[in-house]
Amino acid sequence: MIIVDNEHVELTTPYGPMRTHIVRPAAPGRYPGVVFYSEIFQITAPIRRTAAMLAGHGYIVAMPEIYHEFEPADTVLAYDQAGSDRGNAWKTTKELASYDADARAVLDHLKSRPDCTGKLGAMGICIGGHLAFRAAMNPDVLGTACFYATDIHKGGLGKGMADDSLARTADIQGELLMIWGRQDPHIPTEGRMKVLQRLNELGKKISWHEVNGAHAFMRDEGLRYDPELAYSLYGLVFDFFHRRLAEGDQPVASAGASETRH
Repeated sequence: MIIVDNEHVELTTPYGPMRTHIVRPAAPGRYPGVVFYSEIFQITAPIRRTAAMLAGHGYIVAMPEIYHEFEPADTVLAYDQAGSDRGNAWKTTKELASYDADARAVLDHLKSRPDCTGKLGAMGICIGGHLAFRAAMNPDVLGTACFYATDIHKGGLGKGMADDSLARTADIQGELLMIWGRQDPHIPTEGRMKVLQRLNELGKKISWHEVNGAHAFMRDEGLRYDPELAYSLYGLVFDFFHRRLAEGDQPVASAGASETRH
């Protein structure tokens, strides 16, 4: 078992400072980096637990606060109707270019860290699955895991609700692991098939999994949580990242970085 350290950094973006939470193995050495995108509620306890689990398998996990332009640092929205309404409102208020700039800032931070091997991946849940999909459009992202990625099929992300994610799928060079719940009302069968058809048209390297689960079946709080499914699917994610990113632990001397760390 690898003990996990926690920190946060303040990253500069064209749309203001972005607090990004870092979870990494405590053991000295160099590890691959993964940008991990949350649900609309930002960095909740379930998101932190998922990040710690991933870090414990040998990764530096960076979790950006996706609504940093609108909410004070460390804001966590509640898993209730008010939190859902607020998160969904910000989802289509934020500029699409800001989402993309955020991804580049986190990837550049991971790549610059002396404890990172430079091999990069992305992962996300719900809106985070869509943001991870867009992060995969950066050529240095080697592998991306998307859990029930919302709005890709209908282009509903960002201000104006007219994103170009399907059009820009051609930019994805790394491998994709796509996981969906068949009982998820936010992404119906026709929506999933639209995404799959586009990926197949372009000949992208993908693993596609549909399971009997409702939206948020991976979240370990609430009635929709399915622990058996979560356990098996996290195993797929760990195997996927080990295959795409891992290259072993390499000793490295600790060094400072330009970002402010806490």
